[in-house]
Amino acid sequence: MMTIGYMQMPADFKYASVFLKGKPRHSGSDRFCTRHPAMDRGQRAKIFSPFDALRGFGNAVASKDALYVDRPALTDEETAEIDRRLGILSALTANTRKARQNSVRIRAVYFAPCADPNHEAYGRRGQLVTILGICRKVDGTVTHTLTAGETVIPLGDILSIDAPGIFDNGQELDAP
Repeated sequence: MMTIGYMQMPADFKYASVFLKGKPRHSGSDRFCTRHPAMDRGQRAKIFSPFDALRGFGNAVASKDALYVDRPALTDEETAEIDRRLGILSALTANTRKARQNSVRIRAVYFAPCADPNHEAYGRRGQLVTILGICRKVDGTVTHTLTAGETVIPLGDILSIDAPGIFDNGQELDAP
């Protein structure tokens, strides 16, 4: 009985004759070698490295590891303070020119509900997300959102908001 690697080759192995011929040998000047030059092992390994048989599977497994929490409840005082701060930001970003002129840098913590319909936390729990950016717009009338950089946050999901130099000193907004 012959061996294939570390295994014994069965007597009725269908490709035994092909296996026993061994690896094909070519001289450097034959037609096959000119059309198909030899590739070193490092380059050959690169061909197969990006192969992902189950595309997206790694991301799906990683999303199951995300920690989700219940939505924190705010006190009336905390809600009033957030509303006061949003009012100040709304006045500072009333239009595009004012928003560019003032360039208010904010740090906002908000509750982002679980968006994965296949997760057990979907519709019940979420994550606390912190964003740093320049406040571009506060719309309390139509869309009820705050836009910081490219992120749009629903006003009802904001848990805290801070803007150094705006809220720290108790400085109220003066009309610019």
